Amino acid sequence: MKSLVRVLLASSALVLSGGAHAADWFPYDASKIDPPFAADGKPWDVKYVPLEKASKPWKLCVSFPHMKDAYWLGVDYGVAEEAKRLGVKMNLVEAGGYTELNKQISQIEDCVASGTDAVIIGAISADGLNKVIGEIAKKKIPVIDLVNGISSPDISAKSLVSFYTMGAETGSYLAKKHPAGTPEVVVGWFPGPAGAGWVEAANKGFMDAVKGSAIKVLEPKYGDTGKEVQAKLVEDALQAAPNIRYVAGTAVTAEAAQGLIRERGLKGKVDLLAFYMTPGVYEGIKRGLIMAAPADSMVIQGRIAVDQAVRILEGKEVVKHVGPKIFVVDSANIGKVPPANILPPDGFKPVFN
Repeated sequence: MKSLVRVLLASSALVLSGGAHAADWFPYDASKIDPPFAADGKPWDVKYVPLEKASKPWKLCVSFPHMKDAYWLGVDYGVAEEAKRLGVKMNLVEAGGYTELNKQISQIEDCVASGTDAVIIGAISADGLNKVIGEIAKKKIPVIDLVNGISSPDISAKSLVSFYTMGAETGSYLAKKHPAGTPEVVVGWFPGPAGAGWVEAANKGFMDAVKGSAIKVLEPKYGDTGKEVQAKLVEDALQAAPNIRYVAGTAVTAEAAQGLIRERGLKGKVDLLAFYMTPGVYEGIKRGLIMAAPADSMVIQGRIAVDQAVRILEGKEVVKHVGPKIFVVDSANIGKVPPANILPPDGFKPVFN
């Protein structure tokens, strides 16, 4: 591990390349968790540097919850581009939504049965895939936990950020605007699909961050990250609580709510925040329709997962638990944040093979 740490450890200053070419994304500012997978692991600033090339065209099976929003399109872009850059094969399946746990399990089983060297999973459920992951691990096939978080002890590596931190960054942003002693403001909170590990983590982070401030958070409204579902949840909340000052939640929530806010003449009266970044959120911030969102560089999470899988397969040193550095984007700094590496390029279509 020592030589890899020497390559990776460095002071942290935000690295954002102006281009999106496969060869120029690294070194990238990241946080490694030590000890890996530990709930109380400590973050260390690193510069992530991947392998130059794989030694052979390994087969990677990649499983996503869905491809219904631009977030997973960005992760797909990262996975596909890094597979191409390293010279490995990739087969990607998507289950169609956060209600489709059984479908994700059967897709992963089919993918493994058809022959794969490693599996990369964006999990629908933190615990629901543990049995199938245990079976895969028995076959000595490494499993990489990508983006969402998995509780299985049989995971080989994690490429993700702390969604607790993402939620907390969003909550802190609001708490600073409305500290204790100022007039109370009401927030409608839409953390995503109930039961997903990333949702529970973001919910806890957000709630912890607003404690002791003038923020009053209404009962969380859970739901799938499809635009129709989120738009309906926001519409119902605005109907039930006309005094809502902020709508905060998933990127899809913020994207879907923009039209509602305009239609109801609430621009400037109800502000929108997301706890992660998508192209729609980035554009919304640029246009002044969304207030702020932390960026978790989902493209880079996808790239790192592919690199981790190849390193494990080749017996090379690997940072087992790592994710890009998180930073908040709002109207004050969006002009200095080029979208390369934190978002898929315009016009990118899903790549499955």
